[in-house]
Amino acid sequence: MEIRKIRLNNVGRFTDLEVAFAPTENHASKVTVFVGNNGAGKTTILKSIATSFSWLVARIRSERGSGSPIAEDDISNGATSASITIDISAISHPAVHLSTVYSWTLARTLRSRKSKLESALANVTLLADFFRFHLGLVDESAALPLIAFYPVERSVNDVPLKIGKSDQLFDQFDGYENALNGGVDFGRFFQWFREREDSENERGISFETLKHFETSLPDSEAKIISELRDMHIASRDIQLTAVRLAIEAFMPGFNNLRVQRKPRLHMAIDKAGKTLVVSQLSQGEKSLLALVGDIARRLAIMNPSLENPLHGNGIVLIDEVDLHLHPQWQRRLIHQLTETFPNCQFILTTHSPLVISDTKDVLCYVLDDGELEERNGLYGLDANQVLLSVMDTDIRNREVQARLDRLLDLLQDKKLKEAKTLFKELSAELEPGHLELTKASLLIRKLELRSA
Repeated sequence: MEIRKIRLNNVGRFTDLEVAFAPTENHASKVTVFVGNNGAGKTTILKSIATSFSWLVARIRSERGSGSPIAEDDISNGATSASITIDISAISHPAVHLSTVYSWTLARTLRSRKSKLESALANVTLLADFFRFHLGLVDESAALPLIAFYPVERSVNDVPLKIGKSDQLFDQFDGYENALNGGVDFGRFFQWFREREDSENERGISFETLKHFETSLPDSEAKIISELRDMHIASRDIQLTAVRLAIEAFMPGFNNLRVQRKPRLHMAIDKAGKTLVVSQLSQGEKSLLALVGDIARRLAIMNPSLENPLHGNGIVLIDEVDLHLHPQWQRRLIHQLTETFPNCQFILTTHSPLVISDTKDVLCYVLDDGELEERNGLYGLDANQVLLSVMDTDIRNREVQARLDRLLDLLQDKKLKEAKTLFKELSAELEPGHLELTKASLLIRKLELRSA
């Protein structure tokens, strides 16, 4: 299942906007990225998608479920009503052959106002019925599509591990818990991880127990240690394994996420061979771990029959995907998303030039004052080129740039004396080895030789 397009009428700053999403004829990837200044409308598009999908999720979970309405504050100033129309591609399933594009419209009119605009939700009900009955109840290899929205407010402030005693039986629909309401709770991810690990340890040999035997048994007992390792691997929980593999793929050098109970209850992870407490990681490390772990967790819950749950189908919306991340991680982020979750469609926003220039076939849109422009040919551009050509941002301090430009103009006009004076001033202010000053120095030397 994939989004083909969305149309916004009088939503936020968009009077009439239609957006197509990758994959398209010219963009083979499943990644669409929006860039633009703050207030350009990037988040409005993601929220509109999440609002539309909230009705599908609600009716998958319950036959008469209701999703989120368009908020009155989201209706454009001066308009009396707004609508969101979304087109979803056909479902791919071996037992059912469908080629239909499902489309539905969600509308909202201001109170005490009249409008001919009405919601049309028949198709969302049909699509939900397909999942609930044809997949959720009949097919033993049933799978549900992941649909999740990760807003900007997704920092990890706590790593809660305490869980209450419950006889609740978890099912695939729990993968939709708090998935689209903008209130993503990574705390639930950590609690879920502990619940699964407790069950995992009851069935087999825990990591702590294995380490105890590895350090206490002599080398002569290598056969016993090998058998214990095999038992440990065989008893691993499939869902937890998916989460661990996803985190290791995204965060090189990090592995073996686990819960430890001594000297106190805490979550630990190995980083470059050293054990660290998760709550002590940097905000960027914690946020990426929780984001990737939560996507993997939901896929694992919703695809219980898949040998590799990370290959489940889904649509993931991430606002400011570069948030808290080091530039090295920003650069490989899209590649890691598509490699780790190959059957998920990603719709992202970013302020980072590194995110959009390092992967082929990404569909990139630039938003400016409610207008949308598709930008191609970004693969392989350096960060400065993206800043200038896509994000309309100077690559260095504006005053310094103006003086460097002035220096170049003087040299081109062969005004050597003035150029040397300005060069001396800039050399006193900028660091030695500055690239532009090095170029200017060579040009000055060349002019001096010609004059001689």
